Amino acid sequence: MNSKSNAPIPPVNPEVNNILSSYPPVIKDRLLFLRRLIYETAAAFEEVGPLEETLKWGEPSYVTSKSKSGSTVRIDWKEKTPEQYSIFFKCTANLVPAFRERYPDLFRYGGDRSIDFHPDEKAPVRELKQCIALALTYHLNKKLKPDQRWKMVERVDK
Repeated sequence: MNSKSNAPIPPVNPEVNNILSSYPPVIKDRLLFLRRLIYETAAAFEEVGPLEETLKWGEPSYVTSKSKSGSTVRIDWKEKTPEQYSIFFKCTANLVPAFRERYPDLFRYGGDRSIDFHPDEKAPVRELKQCIALALTYHLNKKLKPDQRWKMVERVDK
C-alpha cells in the first residue's frame, strides 16, 4: 500500500503507539498506513489545520481540535474480528451513507460507522482519501448539496 504525498507525518502519540504495538504486525502496518492517509489528506486542506492524535474509546483518533472543521476519524482492529481492520466515522454525521451512495461497491461498510478492510486487500487510496476529506471538512461542508460536498474534496491528490 503506497500513498503519494510527502506531507510531514508527526511521530505517533505514545498512548496510540502502545495500542498499535499490541496488535499483530500486519494489522499495525495497515493502521499506520491509514494514519498516514489521514495526515496526508489533512495536509491537502489548509482549512483543516493540524490534527490532534489521541485515544477515544481506546481507539487511535484524529481530531480537528484547532480548526473544528471536521468530525473525528478513528482507526482500529478488534480481536473479535481478526480478519478486518477499520476506519470509523461518527455515525450521526451521515458520512458513511454518503460514502455508500458515492461508492456503493468499492468498499465494505460496517453499518453507518465504518469502512472495513481485510489485511490482504489493497485499499483504493484516492477514493478513501476523498472519504477522509469529507469527514475532516464535515463542519465546512455539511450544509452543501451532496455533489458540492464531493466537489469540495476532489482536490485530494491533485
